Amino acid sequence: MSRPALAALLSFLIPGVGQIYNGDLFRGLFWLIITPGFWIGTGGCLGWVCHIVAAVTAHNRAEDKTKYRITVV
Repeated sequence: MSRPALAALLSFLIPGVGQIYNGDLFRGLFWLIITPGFWIGTGGCLGWVCHIVAAVTAHNRAEDKTKYRITVV
């Protein structure tokens, strides 16, 4: 069982780690690749947006998995 708050915190600190914690490997790799691109590509202006969006999506996905007991194959 993943905990939504822990998933959000992990993904806020390092985008993608919360998704990997939830068992969503490809979503995690997506955020691990996209976030540095936004930091570098926008000169630091939009990198923080990726941190917030990754944290929110990790939290929501963990809640969904807990609520609906989604199994990862």
